[in-house]
Amino acid sequence: RDEKATKEHINMTWCVLLLLLVKATPARSLSSRVTVRASSEAPRSQKSIKKVLVLGGSGFLGREVSRRAIRKGWEVTSLSRRGLNPEAGDPIMDAVTWVAGDATNLATVKALTNEHDAVVHAVGLLFDVNSGLANLNVVVSGSGSTPGADSTYDRITRVTASNAIDAASSKLRLPFAPRIPFAFVSAAEAGWPDVQFGDVVENVAPDWLKRYLEAKRAVEAKLLAQNKTLRPVIFRPSLIWSWTKFDVLPVIPLFNLASALGVPFVDRTVRVSTLADAVIAGLENDNVEGVQRYMQIDELASAASEE
Repeated sequence: RDEKATKEHINMTWCVLLLLLVKATPARSLSSRVTVRASSEAPRSQKSIKKVLVLGGSGFLGREVSRRAIRKGWEVTSLSRRGLNPEAGDPIMDAVTWVAGDATNLATVKALTNEHDAVVHAVGLLFDVNSGLANLNVVVSGSGSTPGADSTYDRITRVTASNAIDAASSKLRLPFAPRIPFAFVSAAEAGWPDVQFGDVVENVAPDWLKRYLEAKRAVEAKLLAQNKTLRPVIFRPSLIWSWTKFDVLPVIPLFNLASALGVPFVDRTVRVSTLADAVIAGLENDNVEGVQRYMQIDELASAASEE
């Protein structure tokens, strides 16, 4: 009998507690609490989304950078001559805003830069109109693009990048705001003056290659000089390759072998997916700054894959 009375007492106590809880927490207040939580979380996620402008976003490297940026939660705008999505129908690439425009026009670049938090310059041209090899761009260009009549290294590399640097560095910022990350894709050979025998190799290099490197170095110097407002991240890859870019596959082993043997003026090649991962990691990591050779590119890409 005592045991039965104890159970009845416990059951009665739970009933009273539940009744008090229901009275203290009306259904209306429960629903409003859930609504407030949902509405307060949405703005936080919106504020966390950052916007990146990719110059040359439809190119061989630019499209991979754009793809990875979308996957990482960035809003991406690509500026290119044609403004076409190279992989229309792909849900990730369809999320990119594709803009047709002339990156040599400062007003065009400035208008877009003002709306973005970061910039990637991935405009590439291996053989300009003065190289005598311009027809080969159809083969060596990963996007199949061909240079126009005024497509010189100075115009396509230096002018477009300079416009983006000027636009980003003059963007209105709040006091003590973080610097704007700016990624520029240069070339390993731009570092020849810094390595043994590099100057010797450059002295015997063809004229078109010297002009190609001159344009790359001019951009590097200008970008580094703007390090008070911009966070310059300069990537110096050697040959950039993928399994579908057949024109470079035969020479990849030669470059990699020379680099492994310690030839100071030859860097190991970089896969396009690795470089794209490194570019996004460089934008997102405030501690990344300055020149990134293939060693640093590998480290950045590896860290990004572990996230």
